[in-house]
Amino acid sequence: MSQPPPAESDYTPRQRYNPQAIAQYCRRRPWQVIARAIVVFSLLAGFLLGFLGDRLFRQVDTNKLKRAAQLRNLLTCLGPTFIKVGQALSTRPDLVQQDFLDELIKLQDQLPPFDNALAFATIERELDRPIDEVYREIGPNPIAAASLGQVYKATLPSGEQVAVKVQRPNLLPTIQLDLFLLRWAVTWLGPLLPLNLGHNLTLIVDEFGTKLYEEIDYLHEARNAERFATNFRNDPSVKVPAIYWRYTGHRVLTLEWIDGFKLTDTDAVKAAGIDPDEVIRVGVISGLRQLLEFGFFHADPHPGNLFAMADGRMAYIDFGMMDQLEVETKETIATSIVHLINRDYYALADDFNQLGFLTPETDITPIIPALERVLGNAMGESVGEFNFKTITDEFSDLMYEYPFRVPAKFSLIIRSLVTQEGLALTLNPNFKIVEIGYPYVAQRLLQGESPQMRRRLLDVLFQDDQFQWERLENMIAIAQSDGSFDLLPTAQMGLQYLLSAEGRYLRNQLLLALTENDRLHTQEVQRIWELVKGEFEPNRLWNAAWTTLQGFSSTQVATLIGRDSQ
Repeated sequence: MSQPPPAESDYTPRQRYNPQAIAQYCRRRPWQVIARAIVVFSLLAGFLLGFLGDRLFRQVDTNKLKRAAQLRNLLTCLGPTFIKVGQALSTRPDLVQQDFLDELIKLQDQLPPFDNALAFATIERELDRPIDEVYREIGPNPIAAASLGQVYKATLPSGEQVAVKVQRPNLLPTIQLDLFLLRWAVTWLGPLLPLNLGHNLTLIVDEFGTKLYEEIDYLHEARNAERFATNFRNDPSVKVPAIYWRYTGHRVLTLEWIDGFKLTDTDAVKAAGIDPDEVIRVGVISGLRQLLEFGFFHADPHPGNLFAMADGRMAYIDFGMMDQLEVETKETIATSIVHLINRDYYALADDFNQLGFLTPETDITPIIPALERVLGNAMGESVGEFNFKTITDEFSDLMYEYPFRVPAKFSLIIRSLVTQEGLALTLNPNFKIVEIGYPYVAQRLLQGESPQMRRRLLDVLFQDDQFQWERLENMIAIAQSDGSFDLLPTAQMGLQYLLSAEGRYLRNQLLLALTENDRLHTQEVQRIWELVKGEFEPNRLWNAAWTTLQGFSSTQVATLIGRDSQ
């Protein structure tokens, strides 16, 4: 059985990314640095010379697809660090042109497996026990091999089947050399690369190095998995494998074995009697909950890390690449989605500013028409035509022309969303992420669980101090569209807020909205009532109203009336 994890105070990361420490490490090993540099730069020399030749002879457009494929193949040959570099760049439209993005996104995380004897030696060294004492049985060959490690199926002495993840030998020394060379290269060779150099590339390398160091520490990954499981503990549709801490170390991770079907294996999914549309719904909603509810999200949901289980659950594995969003960021993302759907490009540009895509001093005025052109085309004629991959493709050209920068967290979010949408399209070619995603976002805003989220809702519903009746109507209709949204608790929360001191502004604005332009807006109110009346059964409505009023003392009511009368 799994024993409890070590206390937080007992857990010390093996090593954190530190560019100064890496530089010192490499300076003490000049011959290793030189040998690795020869390998790296000799392989890249052909690409760089070819790219410069294309510019010189004006063959850039003719050879751009050839150069993009050449770069992808080179990164694969250079090994784990450079595969990860390519994958990271594939989500950076602010740095890389679209032709290169299309190739880099094809980079696979698979490499040939390393020798079993080395893997078993790593297990024994890491867990300080002979392997036949650790596992009753372990597969003679790995079932999967990726850029950072490989996975075996094994059985514990207690009989549980487990997956054993073992790190590649000498991985950290290789990564240190590569990061040192990358940092040096972007300083000297940056102007020659097909990159938008509007900001410091060294910062990009450091962001990448920080995440890579976290990913190669399996104790860090194990803690991520348990935190992820805690977030979804009340969600019966999501499965997270248990961690066996007694059999886990910095370079070995033992976790519960998951029986499931890869989402790309549509025939197996259907043969098992699993509804592909339900799998998609669970995947999208769980992904949005990570971003907008918990703020702690899985940043690498590729086909090998997500499984459809026979009982209909979605199983997540591999928690090495995770990230955390601040509360304000979660709220801004939610409102930016609504602004996008409402085609409010001024508000959307302000969201980009708040999220760090634009610097505070950037003049957004000339960017507005470009946003409207690019995002308007990607949105199509209706919300239902929204496709996230189309958005990112269209947006990449815009980012290359204007002073946009993708913050590190959002490069991971983009990668996560594009990958999940791709998996969903594999299961259902007609899938539209907005048909599931936007109802969830609308529900989050309408529920307004926090003062911050309530303020975000007001920002959406009021424009130039005028109440946007159509937006409220659309949000309610969309929130109801998935069939699971119960409006009454939301209405009860809204009434509580409306009668509170915090809701004074909204009360005043609603009165103005009902009578603006010297007329009563009875038609708008009637349309909204037609939308919601079916959910408000008399008994439930009375109970909700009574519960709300009971929450207010006579003093609060007197204060409320007094304030509103001032």
